[in-house]
Amino acid sequence: MRVAFVTPRYGTEVMGGAETAARLLAEHLVSECGAEVEAYSTCALDHVTWRDELDPGESVLNGVRVHRFRSAGGRDRAFYELDGRLRLGPRHATRRESERWVELNGPVTPDLLEAVRGSGADVVAFYPYLYYPTVFGIGSVPMPSVLHPAAHDEPALYLPVFRTTYASADALCYHTVAERQLVQRLHAVAERPQIVLGLGVGDNAGAGRPGGEVLGIGDRPYIVSVGRVDDHKGSSMLAAFFRQYKARRPGPLALALVGPVATTIPPHPDVVVTGAVSEADKWDVVRDAQASVSASALESFSLVVLEAWVQGVPVVVNAACPPTREHCERSGGGLWFGSYRELEALLDRLLADPALRRELGRRGRAYVERHYRWPVLIRRYERFLETVVARGRRQPSPSVLAADPA
Repeated sequence: MRVAFVTPRYGTEVMGGAETAARLLAEHLVSECGAEVEAYSTCALDHVTWRDELDPGESVLNGVRVHRFRSAGGRDRAFYELDGRLRLGPRHATRRESERWVELNGPVTPDLLEAVRGSGADVVAFYPYLYYPTVFGIGSVPMPSVLHPAAHDEPALYLPVFRTTYASADALCYHTVAERQLVQRLHAVAERPQIVLGLGVGDNAGAGRPGGEVLGIGDRPYIVSVGRVDDHKGSSMLAAFFRQYKARRPGPLALALVGPVATTIPPHPDVVVTGAVSEADKWDVVRDAQASVSASALESFSLVVLEAWVQGVPVVVNAACPPTREHCERSGGGLWFGSYRELEALLDRLLADPALRRELGRRGRAYVERHYRWPVLIRRYERFLETVVARGRRQPSPSVLAADPA
């Protein structure tokens, strides 16, 4: 089986949930299923500017043949004015306004789409729903297509242009039940072949260094938040809550924000902002944390939650994020907060009760073992793709495609 992945960024340098998910699925299809897999992407690393940073052309990364294309257009300055206006009432945008939103958001990649159409793949996986390569590619390829939405409840999801995106998919693959429920509430896709898959998790890839040594804080206890340090990921909120917590609870506890920095966090003696770190350092820091905190309300899966559980570390998540809360409810391995007071109560309890931390970590690890280890998960995905190929390409309903006003 020949599988093509289409994603706006691709590579080990990219720290983005959807892009990382696409890469991991591609690599494991090769290594564990023997599939012939290609990836079609841009030369960009930055999801805001879409600036060409990598060389165009073909290369092979972990068994996957990667085709990179320069973007005809990155994110245009006019995007911000249009986005600010449409997000106030996305359902009321016209079809042309929402198409323009996609074009200005970038990356505009007609050459990439032409290459995918001529690739000869048996099936194409588009990942995620939000960008030009998916929106303008999924309805134009001659082979069956699978949409990996990586959707969360954000204004863009309600724009009219995405009705056609979802209608054009032959099948859908979700990260969580919460994501599937969200998509099915907004789009008429319930009759399509679909699977709630998630992502696989590997073993601890740390180097064995003490986490406090990596962070430069010695043997101080700390909590950790891994991922892009960004207002949209809840980083500023978490840092502000933590400063308030330390004012009310003086002591040695520190907060480590681990990942590429996209916003300014005010300096504080108990807050460590590492920037991007190696994979080994990330695992070592998480392993020795008192808890791993996912403050983002905008996640479709959150691999970092599962990676904490692999090491028996309890997690705390934003109550406003259905997918991460779903993980905690199903596993019994984590807690959630919806306000500063709730976070304060959770931290007080976790820090005072090592046995509770161990039990939450144990339950989380058992949940990962049951549902998210690669050998079982990737075989499920392979079987799903085979059924999609066997069904062939379908044409979306004309009534659905014509439902949006111009």
